[in-house]
Order: sequence, then structure tokens, then C-alpha cells
Amino acid sequence: MPPNADPSQLRDRLVAKVDGAGAAPSELVDDAATRPALRSIKGLKGTEVAIDGTIYDISDFVHPGGEVVKFFGGNDVTVQYRMIHPYHTGKHLEKMRAVGKVVDYESEYKFETPFEREIKSEVFKIVRRGREFGTPGFFFRAFCYIALIFYTQYLFSSSKTFFSYDHFYQSGVFIAVIHGIAHAFIGLNVQHDANHGAASRRPWVNDLLGFGTDAIGSCKWNWMAQHWTHHAFTNHSEKDPDSFSSEPMFTFNDYPPGHPNRRWYHRFQSGYFLLMLGMYWVSLLVNPQVIDLRQRGAQYVGIQMENDFIVKRRKYAVMMRAMYMFLNLYLPITNNGLSWSTAGVIMLMGVTASLALAILFSLSHNFVDSDRDPTEEFKKTGEPVCWFKSQVETSSTYGGFIAGYLTGGLNFQVEHHLFPRMSSAWYPYIAPKVREVCEKHGVRYVYYPWIWQNLFSTFTYMHKTGTGANWKSKEA
Repeated sequence: MPPNADPSQLRDRLVAKVDGAGAAPSELVDDAATRPALRSIKGLKGTEVAIDGTIYDISDFVHPGGEVVKFFGGNDVTVQYRMIHPYHTGKHLEKMRAVGKVVDYESEYKFETPFEREIKSEVFKIVRRGREFGTPGFFFRAFCYIALIFYTQYLFSSSKTFFSYDHFYQSGVFIAVIHGIAHAFIGLNVQHDANHGAASRRPWVNDLLGFGTDAIGSCKWNWMAQHWTHHAFTNHSEKDPDSFSSEPMFTFNDYPPGHPNRRWYHRFQSGYFLLMLGMYWVSLLVNPQVIDLRQRGAQYVGIQMENDFIVKRRKYAVMMRAMYMFLNLYLPITNNGLSWSTAGVIMLMGVTASLALAILFSLSHNFVDSDRDPTEEFKKTGEPVCWFKSQVETSSTYGGFIAGYLTGGLNFQVEHHLFPRMSSAWYPYIAPKVREVCEKHGVRYVYYPWIWQNLFSTFTYMHKTGTGANWKSKEA
């Protein structure tokens, strides 16, 4: 169960204002006469977006990054736009047709701070503009992982030796494990960069590689809805879908004692949350959101998903899910018989993929001393907080080059959240400079030399969050 916040107050990260006549924005008349001047965010069409309080019509806009811009039609995308366009200038927005202003927008975050300007300036000295996309090394690794998933998919779908085999590598257990690992490699190394628009400057390459999400049982468009929202509002207990998607089974949010989202069994969550993460694949497979492409976490925080771009892609999402189930459920059962043993092999594949993916993602923002309330200052004073600073202090980095090769650079979560449209291949190179600038500006940068240290910190955090220990120490 997500936080008990009023969704109407969360709509597109807005703070309602009252116009000069005393009428609330929802009471404004949205007709041809008033639309060009003043409008409510709720009145946005599916072919419009709002950025920094200005409404833009994107129906005929030819976006250099492809049609993905239309994915967010009908929403305020100020933060998403800023995070994905590090080279932003006013001239970029002039390419779109402005059709009006919104009267109910006030951001919790601010941009162009001294910290942001310096960290971008220093990083861009290392990765020049136009070179931030996938390197030859990235595409070599991507090719290897794609070849692996094709091979393991063939084995998993065609094998008739799950239980009668001459060599161990013909067994269902072995095939399931390597197929699950191949799933994880695609999720970490291929689709992730692509769906951030970071694999290539060519939109069709990103689109094609992005369908790796569907090849491992998820859905490209639902993933983008949740993940881009997560990036925009990392660790925000009311606006980051990742922060409450596990509730009520366990909680990543460190709610105060007595909060309605707390459960008595959360005190034991450090002992069972990995078991729950192992069910991630199953939850994806049976998730009906693939039918309407309304990712519920993103929808809860106000993201509208009824524009034509999304509606037209629903049938394709369903078709790809049906194909995945045919290859990974129907064929293995047909070839090896409908039995608990066959079901066990299929589940082993899913659990392997789930743990390899979900554990690595859970480390990223859930650790001791992670910032769990990045907009606290805004709530107290009304002063927006530096978005770049919040991204650093809600994320962690572990390991180095080797971990980066295996995880698609996602061990460099601080760097990834600062520059989400930069290929993961560059993160090891910019990490030292990022740390240096953070230290200069007094921004807390969390680094673990080894993954087990980050994992231990995550277990500690999950225990303290479940028991409310952090709040007890504050009271003491």
C-alpha cells in the first residue's frame, strides 16, 4: 500500500495556487479563449507537456531523441526534461511551440546551482558533448549478452532433457540458472542504457535495444514510466514509485513510528526481503498493467498515461508478453511435461533472474545514512532543494571497472543518477572527478570499495527501517 497521500495534491509535483480572482486552478475554464494564456496542469492534452510553467504542443515536434518525448504527453515534465538534457539552454525549448502557461506549478527542486554547474563543467571535460553514448566496448558487451540470451532461450525453450540427461549442462537446473543470469545481463547491461536514451545517438538503436526489457519478461513502456519517475524523485516517499512498490510486504521507506504504512512484521524484514525480491519475475509475469500500460506506481504520483503514443502501443506490449510466455512457459512444459518438477525449473530461472536484478537495484538507494527525505528543506521553508545534490545523497557507488562490466555500470549509481543519459561505459572515468567536486561542495558521496560492504549496509538499513530504530535513536 503506497503512502496515504492525497493523489490530487501530488499531481505532477505541483503546489496548488489560487489565481487573482480567488478561483482554484481546477475551476479555470479550459476553452479556446483562456487556453493560450492560463491553464491548469489537469487540463493538459495528451499532445502537450509543461516545462518550468510553460505549456508546449509536441504533436508536430520532431524530437532529436525520437518519439519517446510523446510518451510523457499530458504531464508536467520539468524534472524529467532537466535530468535528461544536461546541456539545456533556452534555445532548446524554443524549438517547441509554446501554447500557454500553467498557474498551479511550483517545483520542489531547483537547477543551475553552483554545485550543478561545476560538476557538469568538470565531467564534460572528460566526456565531450556528443561522445556520451555507448562506446565500442559497450556495444561489444551488449552483443555478447544478446548472443547469450538467444542461446539460453533456445536451450530453455527446446530442451527435452530437464530430467533425463547425460551431462550436467543438459539438466534443467543448469539451463534455468544460466538463462536467469542471461536475463539479468540484458536487464543490467542492454535495455537499461537503451531505455535511458544513452546507448546511441540514433533513436532507433535505443528503441530496438530497449525491447530487451520485454525479452526478459517485463515491459519497455511500463519500465520507463516507473523508472524515469524514480530517477526524477529518488527516495521521495510520496513520488518515487520504487520507494513504496514493495509495500505492504516490506518497506524501503523509513516511516516514523505509528505511521499507517508500518506493519508489525516489518521488524523481521531484513530476514525475508531477499525472499520477496526473488518473486520479482513472477510479479512481472502476472502483472495486468501490461494490458493498459498504466504503470500503477507512476500513475499514483500523478503521471498520466492516456496519450495516443501509449494507447497505440498497448497491443504490441500484449503481443510481446504472449510471446515471452510461449517461449518460457508453454514450450518448456510441452517438452518436459506438466509437473511440479517442470514448474520448479521454470521458477528457478525466474528466481535467479530476480535476485541478480533486484538485489543490485536494492543496494543503490537503501543503505545506512541514505537521504530518505531529500525535499525536507522544501517542506520546512518552501525553498526548493538542489536536484543534483539530492541525487548524490540518495545513491551509493561500489566497486570499480570489473563490477561495472558485470552490472552495466549500475554499480556507479551516483554517477548514473547525475547523468542518466550518459552511457554506463563512461561512469568509471567520471567517478573520481564526481567525488572530488562533491567533497569541495560538502555533498555527501557514499562509496563502498566492495559490493559485500554495500550489501551489509543495506541489510542494516532494512533492519533499522523495519524496527524503527533510527527514530528511536533520534528520540533518545
